[in-house]
Amino acid sequence: MNDSEFSAISDNLFQYITRTLDASGADLDFVQTDSGCFEIETGGAGKIVVNRHEISREIWAAARSGARHFRWDGKEWRDTRSGETIRKALSEFILSEAGVAISFDQEF
Repeated sequence: MNDSEFSAISDNLFQYITRTLDASGADLDFVQTDSGCFEIETGGAGKIVVNRHEISREIWAAARSGARHFRWDGKEWRDTRSGETIRKALSEFILSEAGVAISFDQEF
């Protein structure tokens, strides 16, 4: 994957996250910065950060409950250790950090 492909696929991910959070109706604040970082405020001191790591061509996601690295496999962003999808991980992070169940079950 070249740089422009990585940018396009990761932009698509951020758009997907935005659409899913908007459709959920959950009371979460979120913003995508110009630097390729997506932040979800979960209330109190909680925050979930999803950002692109250009050099490794990975998406990194972090919350108080942990951090994970995801690599594109041609269809999904998968955790580089467990193979879990970023969609499942985001659902788990939001439930853990905000106590809100959001399903990221739609395709990108």
